[in-house]
Amino acid sequence: MSTISIDFGNTHIKLALFDGNNLLEEKQVDSIDELFQLEDFFLRAKQAIICSVTTQHEAFISKYKNKLNILFFDNQLPIPLANLYKTPQSLGTDRLAAAIGAYSLFPEQHVLNVDCGTCIKFNFVNSKGEFFGGAISPGLRMRFKALNHFTSKLPLIQFDENYSKLIGTNTEESILSGVITGATAEIDGIINEYLLQFKNLVTVISGGDANFFAKRLKNSIFTHPNLVLIGLNYTLVYNIEKK
Repeated sequence: MSTISIDFGNTHIKLALFDGNNLLEEKQVDSIDELFQLEDFFLRAKQAIICSVTTQHEAFISKYKNKLNILFFDNQLPIPLANLYKTPQSLGTDRLAAAIGAYSLFPEQHVLNVDCGTCIKFNFVNSKGEFFGGAISPGLRMRFKALNHFTSKLPLIQFDENYSKLIGTNTEESILSGVITGATAEIDGIINEYLLQFKNLVTVISGGDANFFAKRLKNSIFTHPNLVLIGLNYTLVYNIEKK
């Protein structure tokens, strides 16, 4: 059975074709118009699940509701975890989907997902399959923009993936060092706090900056770029099997 998962994010629209729980192929576009051009790809499936932090999904549902059986991932949809978040209506669906994806890869273990994208999001599921929540902080590019926006003289610095110096010897390098080493130390520090509370914790890094941080973190981690799509598909299969 082929299924399609689509994640309408702040920056990109990501989609993946699955056969059961096996990811067959993935694609990424920057706009709804580009997504429509991939019709031959996603109509290979009959069942679809989507999550969205924008409103772009509305046009997709309107256009394809008669061609695809579409599930919308929100706080009303049954999921294969116990959601213990105290305000589920305000929980980002991408956070929950990523947590489900991480737990599906490491079932019956304590799992911390660190999603490194527009924001850095920490999502924790315990070994009983209970999602508690975690933390949210600004992502790398948001930090660069904040330094420029909230000061009168600091320039807007572009993220340089190759920067590695601890001591910045001019203003540009100082901002690069502060943002990059600060965010890396933050992630390592929070992972350490979880490790103090939860033995045998598995940490899975995802998101657009996952590979960047994976090279710099001191903790032992796994990287997986498709956790949201995997979590969406896992939820779709779960709901199909419940019928």
